[in-house]
Parts: sequence; C-alpha cells; structure tokens
Amino acid sequence: MELPVSTIPGFVWATRFEPQSGASLRLPPDTHLEALLSQPGFLWLHLGLSDARVPHLLEGIQGLPSEAVQALTSRDAHATLSVSPEIVCGTIIDLQRGFDEMTSEIGWLHFAITDKMIITTRLHPLRSIDRARQALEKNSARVSGPMDVFSTLVIEFQRTVMAMAQEINDELNRIEDFVYENAERDERHRLAPARRSIVKLYRHLRTELALLRRAAASDDDEAPDGFQEIAQKLTERIEVVERDVFSLQERARLLHEDIDSRAQAETNRHLYILSLLTAFLMPPTLVTGFFGMNTENLPFAHTEGGTFFAGVLITLSIGAAWMLLRRARIL
Repeated sequence: MELPVSTIPGFVWATRFEPQSGASLRLPPDTHLEALLSQPGFLWLHLGLSDARVPHLLEGIQGLPSEAVQALTSRDAHATLSVSPEIVCGTIIDLQRGFDEMTSEIGWLHFAITDKMIITTRLHPLRSIDRARQALEKNSARVSGPMDVFSTLVIEFQRTVMAMAQEINDELNRIEDFVYENAERDERHRLAPARRSIVKLYRHLRTELALLRRAAASDDDEAPDGFQEIAQKLTERIEVVERDVFSLQERARLLHEDIDSRAQAETNRHLYILSLLTAFLMPPTLVTGFFGMNTENLPFAHTEGGTFFAGVLITLSIGAAWMLLRRARIL
C-alpha cells in the first residue's frame, strides 16, 4: 500500500478543531495548504524542519508575521517567548524521542499562535508533542482555541519531565545502594550522565519559567485575550517541575561529594599504609646500606656469624621504629 505524498513541505500532521461541535479531524498529507487555511474552526499544523522548503512555505502564509516565521525556523538552543496582541511565538524545551526508545536529549519545539491556527515545528521527534496530540484527539471537546493546544503542550511537557525525574531518581537510588553497601566501588561514571542531564534540564527550565512569568505579568493590551491566565497556570506547573529537578540536582551533588569523600578516604588509607611501610623499612635499609659499603674494617666482616648479627641489628632497627611510632601515637 502506497502512502499519500504530502503536498506541504515538512508535513508531519495537521488537525482541524471545531470548537462549536467539539470535533477534531486529522487531515491527510495530500491536503493543500490553501484548503487547510480556508476551512472552518482552527488548525494545528506540525512541520519538520528537516525539509529545507519549510521556511519558504511559512513565508507564504498570509497573516503570519516575520517574527513568527523566524521563531518557527530558528535553530537556537534556548527558550524564547514573544507576545503581542495578534500573535504569540517562540521556542520551548522538550525531550527528544528515538524510533524505538525515549532519550534524555534536549529538543526544541518552535511555535506560533494566532486566533485561527497554531503552527509548530521541530528538527527531531519530540516526546511531549506526540502525547499532546493523542490527548487532544481523545478529548477534543475541551479545546476551545489554539491557546488550549499550547497549554496542553506545556502540561504534557511537565508530565514528561516528571517521568524523566522519576527515572533519574530511581537511578540515584541504585547508585546510593552501591555506594553505601560497597564502598570500594566507584559509581562516579554512572552518576555523571545523570548529573549532566539534570544540570542541562534545570538550566533550560529556569529560562522557560522566567519567560512565562514575564508573559503572565504583561499588560492586557500586550497579549491576546486570556493569555495571561494561561501563562499563570503554566508558570505554576513549571514551578513544580523546577523544584523537583532542583531537588534532584542537590541530591546528585551531595551524592557526588559523598562518593568523592569516600574515594579520598580510601586514598588516604592507602597512603597511610604506604607511609607505615616506608617508616618500618627505612631503618633496615639504612643498616643494609651501611654493611653494603665497599670500605675496610666493616663490623662483622670477618666475624663468624656476622650475617646473623647483621640480621639482629635489622630486627632491632624495626623494633626501634615501631616504638618511636607508638610513642608518637602514629600507630
């Protein structure tokens, strides 16, 4: 069976929502862009930036300002948010999705929202947007406008990050079990990837949270109707995730310090043993070095049993070293 060829560059999916009837319709890939934009209700168009023709397509959509086109085609790896009375556009963080598994790599979802449509673009497949599409198609009656789609995207991202945080928490639990049950095992190689994911995620979450707070505090005439309320609710949700990720960051940092302290203690113990061996062997080395000199009139050189007497001196020197270390409270 041959799949229909898309007439829209970078087409991933398109969904038509009709708020009055509460219905949603997945549009086929061979639908023309003019037909998509002329139908009633509002449209959610999702495109892949791997197609180099996408920027030209977006530039040809009437009513889509240049700042929205720039936001949708940007390759910047940081969160942005631009709010005006006519349009909301920017970039939000997400997590990439592989073909057969979920990954912890950071991905970026670009969006532009008007009163008639929401356009999203991405370079790599993302976790949250697929979950948001499935949730909206199952319960399309709750969708009254493009802002609801954006709100669902952020909510699903929150759930994705919470699931990822639980995975990292379980990994930290396993590392702690190894650390405290087997002090000789170094778990820093397992801890490093988790700390790297936490730090990257927390840094981008803080940026996105600051942008949402700024948008929620904007004046009524600076944003579309109802956007401040949605931004405020999304801010509260992201704050919950940000606190969870921050607690994971602190826990991973303390665990890393604990592993380092245990490794340092083990190193100090080895150095202590080596120092004791050096202290015990230094006097015998001095004795053997003395008797190994190629000089005349060495003691016991021509005495019967000289080797025995030299051995006694070595033993006495070890005993003297032991007594000195005991007196100095080193042993």
